Amino acid sequence: MLIIPIIGLISSGYAENIQASSYAPYHVPCPESNLVREATRLSHAEQDWLSIRDKVTGPQLDAWLEYSGLQGMDTHTFSNSSIRIGLAFSGGGYRAMLSGAGQLAALDSRTQNALESKHMGGLLQASSYIAGLSGGGWLVSSIVANNWTSVEELQASPALWQFSEPFEPSGLNLQQSISWFNSVREDILGKQNAGFNTTITDIWGRYLSAQLFSVNDHGRYLRWSQFRNADQLPNTSMPLPILVTDGRSPETDIISLNSTVYEITPFEMGSWDPKIRRFTDVEYLGSTLLDGRPTKNKCFKGYDNVGFLAGVSSSLFNSLLSSVEQTKNRFLSEIIRSLTHGMSSNLDVAIIEPNPFLSNSSETADLRSFDLSLVDGGEDGQNIPFQPLIQPERDVDIIFAFDNSADTNDSSPIGPNWPAGYAMAASYERQFSPNGNGIAFPYVPDPETFVALGLNQQPTFFGCNMTNMTSLFEQNPYGNTTKYPPLIVYLANSPHSVYSNTSTFTLSYGNDQSASMIKNGYNTATQNNGTIDSDWRACTACAVVLREQQRRGQEPTEQCANCFSRYCWTGETKSISDLKGAPPRRPDGQSNFVH
Repeated sequence: MLIIPIIGLISSGYAENIQASSYAPYHVPCPESNLVREATRLSHAEQDWLSIRDKVTGPQLDAWLEYSGLQGMDTHTFSNSSIRIGLAFSGGGYRAMLSGAGQLAALDSRTQNALESKHMGGLLQASSYIAGLSGGGWLVSSIVANNWTSVEELQASPALWQFSEPFEPSGLNLQQSISWFNSVREDILGKQNAGFNTTITDIWGRYLSAQLFSVNDHGRYLRWSQFRNADQLPNTSMPLPILVTDGRSPETDIISLNSTVYEITPFEMGSWDPKIRRFTDVEYLGSTLLDGRPTKNKCFKGYDNVGFLAGVSSSLFNSLLSSVEQTKNRFLSEIIRSLTHGMSSNLDVAIIEPNPFLSNSSETADLRSFDLSLVDGGEDGQNIPFQPLIQPERDVDIIFAFDNSADTNDSSPIGPNWPAGYAMAASYERQFSPNGNGIAFPYVPDPETFVALGLNQQPTFFGCNMTNMTSLFEQNPYGNTTKYPPLIVYLANSPHSVYSNTSTFTLSYGNDQSASMIKNGYNTATQNNGTIDSDWRACTACAVVLREQQRRGQEPTEQCANCFSRYCWTGETKSISDLKGAPPRRPDGQSNFVH
């Protein structure tokens, strides 16, 4: 199937003028409505979209459940229940993107063989939300921007997902690479001439675009807000995509307890966190606003470039551009040096200017600053994008959390660059801070227990027992809701068919290595196509319907009860020292330890 750039799907009347075909933001008349709202509910646009999406996911989930091998349960009773599924893809550079691609492909009914028995195909079509940050955000952005195409189609494309030559977008063709960098120079100057400061994130975003988006324009005029006008989102044939980034002032540190988490959808950008608790129309980013109202007669569009926002979510990688100055290719070194000349030395900070949430009536520093400083979405330790999906307003019942983080180092008994549940612990701890806003997150163990019990080597369910979670509300001094959190199905990167623990900063992947990483991700999600556990598909289906059964007061079937006894975390903790040299093993008996 030919990959059609999403620009070809945008109606011809969308672009107000020729400026819409450039990287630089461009002037447009301001709308009469306020461009900022308080985060007391979902936007009207998302509510309208979700009401239609629920009607699509219901039949899709009904079909998926029917072929999941559930026993003693009439799955058709759930077809009108509006069970909402969220997919969360962690950060972790190209390791996270490629592993996540395989995990996503496993859930996609369009993937070859994904609809066979014991496979997982169709769950993607039944999902309501798909969130990513950093490397996971690259995956989400690339799939969405290329006409909601499949992973297999992107793999087959000769123009996209080519990662063998880092920082040379045209591979070994030096002349084409230099030509591309010169076009980036024009883009940067164009944005500056439009009155905007630029940062290294602009360059990083343009580099990502060359690998992830349409080859014809390298994503030059791909806008995040354009997805609301493309075929797939209005027709609700795909989940709502969400990018996650963190707020952080230069020269400061953040952790999950004090960070401000921002989300970006095709409709809005903003934060549910109490310090901000505002959203703005993402289409008008770049406009000068005060208390949500334009201060000038003209507004801007085009600031929401897809590559730029993907770069914002992964700004940790900005510093890698400086390494190009040491490359053996002096031509590219000079180009990068000239592009970055005069830019901020705070390499990991991206700037949204002007700050759309600027307010003279607020004492909050982030609301009084003319610039909005953002960093990599995993910099606060929450390397899995849970926050958008646990908001009570979205009513998500279950989150499939794909953790492709690199939590371990060389001294770990399982070797370096494997997940160890740090992101889970960070999101759990956040609920007990002011920024957590009292929104519940299921009990999870400490990272040492994750490794000692092997919870990072086999699927684990968190939040199975709702009765046990009532204490979360009692313990939380900031609690303002008694809504139970979604069930979390945790799937960590582990070596099923290849050792996939590459470094986060590995930038070069040949086609064969990329394919093997994607295949390993597929095997992670399917548990080796059900060969590790022949009931894995059925157990996943039990997890999907659990919250709805609990709302109805129904007990799990015997089959589901057996699944929960195997996959639900019981609250047990364990020290690595208790291993006594005997590493935990997957159900198939294969050790996952890598030295």
